[in-house]
Amino acid sequence: MTTTCERVEAPSAPQTAGELMGRRQHLQLVLVLGSLIAVGPLTIDTYLPALPAVVLDLKTTAAAVQLTLTGTLAGLALGQLLIGPLSDAVGRRRPLLVGTGVHVLASVLCVVAPNIGVLGALRVLQGLGAAAAAVVAMAVVRDLFTGLAAAKLFSRLMLVMGVAPVLAPTLGGELLRFTNWRGVFVLLAVLGLVLVAMTALGLRETLPPERRRNGGVVGTLRVYGLLLRDRTFVGLVLTAGLAMAALFAYVSGSSFVLQQQYGMDQQQFGLTFGAGAIGLITATQLNIRLLRRWTPQQILISALAGGSVAGLVLLACAATGLGGLAGILLPLWVVLAAAGLALPNAPALALSRHGEAAGTAAALLGAVQFGVGALAAPLVGVLGTGSVAMAVVVAGGMVSATVVLLLVVRPWRLDPVDAAEAATAGIH
Repeated sequence: MTTTCERVEAPSAPQTAGELMGRRQHLQLVLVLGSLIAVGPLTIDTYLPALPAVVLDLKTTAAAVQLTLTGTLAGLALGQLLIGPLSDAVGRRRPLLVGTGVHVLASVLCVVAPNIGVLGALRVLQGLGAAAAAVVAMAVVRDLFTGLAAAKLFSRLMLVMGVAPVLAPTLGGELLRFTNWRGVFVLLAVLGLVLVAMTALGLRETLPPERRRNGGVVGTLRVYGLLLRDRTFVGLVLTAGLAMAALFAYVSGSSFVLQQQYGMDQQQFGLTFGAGAIGLITATQLNIRLLRRWTPQQILISALAGGSVAGLVLLACAATGLGGLAGILLPLWVVLAAAGLALPNAPALALSRHGEAAGTAAALLGAVQFGVGALAAPLVGVLGTGSVAMAVVVAGGMVSATVVLLLVVRPWRLDPVDAAEAATAGIH
């Protein structure tokens, strides 16, 4: 008796709404989402070359001006916690349009801010508005794409997130050739209006009513409580936040160090800042290739170890003057590259633990990253405006992230994360 085995084709996964888009629709989506992703970095970094000028114009201190940067980061952190669950409940478009409108209004008011206190409060409002753009852009990708398609789109958006900080200080520096620091906020208001128009015309609602979740305040708090009871998740979130603190210590302190201590003008600072950001961009894109050979745990440990060593070298050079400007810039650029590898992989490992609450977990992760980063700016200001103050916080952030990773997370105990999943989550 003979038997015949017929080959049965496994059913293919149904295509998602995003995968059914035509090329023109897909390009339009990428342009809109890329613009949304760029709002946060542009809001933070276009302002950087003007920080010393704000000190003089408003007759205040460097520490007080750095607090306005902290206000923006705090707004971004708080906004993600609020807008993430809200967009799950009412859809994506309304929170996005309202948030972007708030950003435009705050930018206009910053133009006429009479003192540093009012400017700081308005920068918090700007951060809240920018948070809507960041959260909704990522949520839209999750609504429309899964798997490799999502990973590819996240990769493109991550590239935008890298390019925007490179261009923003250079753009701000060039703008200051023709106007004062208030003109930066005119530009941000105009960009916000363009974004409102792009969103209204080019982005449809991607979360249908039957998929919306509305557990109310109690339900949201319950999910946050569940996440905070997971020691490994909390450790990974803190690791990402401390690495972000090192990054924002550089962001908040570099304009004073490079312009006041080393005599760069606003345009030279913009170009130097952009050169450092290129290392960050390159590392984030290199990470996708590295995941083909190594696990996120291995990359994360290596990146933080290298970043810690570079941070300590930076501190030694700043304290002794060894190497002059090169002794500051070279280890700083290594720290930025290390952050570019660490910041995708810590979130990848964290989000892989809570797929059932990925949106809320991502909101908490983003809030902690920006919240801890927000603490770095005033800390640099309190310690001073020189290279030693910046180096202390940069090195402290990297070393602390490494300690938390090894003592709290203990990454060698984590289950392996599939490379494609890690790329998708990490790019988020």
